[in-house]
Amino acid sequence: MSLLHLCFFSAFTLSSLGLAFHRTHLISALLCLESMMLSMYIALAMWPIQTQTPSSTILAILMLSFSACEAGTGLALLVASTRTHGSDHLHNFNLLKC
Repeated sequence: MSLLHLCFFSAFTLSSLGLAFHRTHLISALLCLESMMLSMYIALAMWPIQTQTPSSTILAILMLSFSACEAGTGLALLVASTRTHGSDHLHNFNLLKC
């Protein structure tokens, strides 16, 4: 495994561990999701260079656009939940209530 693959794998792993263990605030969960998407984007952008293919892939740009949509939706949910519940603590949310 090259150093580049190790860096991407460790960034994705640390982001997923942060998402699993530090779920006190919604903003920290959203930041962990964004760092996971960023590490996957960089890995997909570097993939044609590593495999030495002459054509660039559209997959990285497509994932970047989905990541932007995910960030916008996450921030909208953060604002809506802060307005209704008063804070962004995840333990205040009850998923069984409508």
